Amino acid sequence: MPPPDTAVLAVDDAFWDDGAQLTECLREPVPRIPPHFGYDALGSQLFEAITELPTYYLTRVERAMLERHAGEIAAALDTPRLAELGSGSGKKTRLLLDACLRRRPTTYLPVDVSREMLEHSAATLTVALPALVVRGLWGRYEAGLAQLRTDGEPVVVAFLGSNVGNTTPAERAALFAEVAAALRPGDGFLVSADLVKPPAALERCYNDPPGYDAFRRFRLNHLSHLNRRFGADFGLENYEPRAHAVGPVVEGHLYALTDHTAVLPALGAELELRRGDSINVGFSAKFTPEGLATELAPHGFALQTAWVDDAEPYGIFLHRLAA
Repeated sequence: MPPPDTAVLAVDDAFWDDGAQLTECLREPVPRIPPHFGYDALGSQLFEAITELPTYYLTRVERAMLERHAGEIAAALDTPRLAELGSGSGKKTRLLLDACLRRRPTTYLPVDVSREMLEHSAATLTVALPALVVRGLWGRYEAGLAQLRTDGEPVVVAFLGSNVGNTTPAERAALFAEVAAALRPGDGFLVSADLVKPPAALERCYNDPPGYDAFRRFRLNHLSHLNRRFGADFGLENYEPRAHAVGPVVEGHLYALTDHTAVLPALGAELELRRGDSINVGFSAKFTPEGLATELAPHGFALQTAWVDDAEPYGIFLHRLAA
């Protein structure tokens, strides 16, 4: 359990049982499982294993950028409160939080769907950074942002790990609108984004290298989670996970190895698949700095500062909500 100077608030404690979005996504032409279903306690652990794969460059590049620029970023943030969407283990964010604490007292507000990961990261962070106040928000992004809206104090919302790409364009626009609604003029939105790369480089990053199975286990766990949560009967042996690049987007799929029907009794739904059909279990869109700014502009955000790694194209961008 976290030490006494941390807390985890359940802002959306029934979200795992909400099958409405899942049912809608499974009816799409290519059935899809919303990404948050991949991050139960086991899924969060498996994703941590992905970040350690030798071919998964995103975590390595972002960590190196934070090691180089944390002081500059902390100075630009200029806020006593830093919230983070999809905070995970908080390993990389610790570099930024340490730099923030060197300048001012700081409260960290991580938002994550895994309560276990929130409690673990809160405990770890407050041991490493005793002056840090941690107030975890357990739930989906929307619920965490709604909580920030009620607080009304100055804040910067961070969205790191290139998680901004794990959405469809429509979902991304809705999220940006939610972030803008949670903030006041002058508040910030710190976003990291993987920048456009050749398809071969992306597919190498998003598939297991020889001798590893982290991506495989993570993608199959989406089905295991639905089996546990909704009484579904997905047989993991019926699927082969694989990711491929479609333009500037990497898609993670589970390909059916046989003709079969999966039943989700708790949702009153079933999914009929033929051999070669697939279930989408993740998007990872890649951006240009200009393209990301263009997507954020209609929601009132203006770019303040950018930190870009040109060698392994990747960026961290601080936007401010205009008056």
